[in-house]
Amino acid sequence: MTFQERPGDCFDAIRARLADPGGRIATAGADTLAYALLDAAVDVYFPVMEQCGDRLEAIEQRILDHGEARAIAADLHCLRRELLELRRSLWPLREATGALLRNECPRFSAAVLPYLRDVHDHVIQLLDLLENYREMAGSLLELQLSTASMRLNEVMKVLTVIATIFIPLTFVVGVYGMNFDVMPELRWRYGYLLCWVLMVSIAVGMLWWFKQRRWIGRGA
Repeated sequence: MTFQERPGDCFDAIRARLADPGGRIATAGADTLAYALLDAAVDVYFPVMEQCGDRLEAIEQRILDHGEARAIAADLHCLRRELLELRRSLWPLREATGALLRNECPRFSAAVLPYLRDVHDHVIQLLDLLENYREMAGSLLELQLSTASMRLNEVMKVLTVIATIFIPLTFVVGVYGMNFDVMPELRWRYGYLLCWVLMVSIAVGMLWWFKQRRWIGRGA
């Protein structure tokens, strides 16, 4: 006997086969029907696992495309919770099919045991796939954190370069901005122009040196 908690289940194909009076399930024993129900309950997990795999691939592509970090992290946490729920529902199936294979239920005939072994193998396959997806989700979460850290480092590097360039320029401006009456270059006719030439030369020279050191540019 099976109980249906909510409308819609995975046993419609079994009902259609039972409706055929000459069908194998209708004419076979209760052990064959029990195997068919178990097989249908296990097979329904494969499309769910395939959807989880597609979602993981989509999230990975979003990470590589530098998508919105918070949305990606939220989707990953949601997917990991769903995978955990799937594991909790699949693990008892493994124990149940394993017990049936150990002949702990004598109502299953020897002819049905090979089919039960196939169902048990499907459960093991689903659990292995589930563990792989859980590890992949954890790796994607680490990749997301690493990508966000790399982007932050790039921003900090640009800001550091800009600040480093302006340090000597601020020094030059500070020196010539002092309110002393007697300064050697204060009355030069071209002093303002030479100050700008000096500051631009310092900025360009530092940019060239940073590029030679591969701190900026394509080789950074």
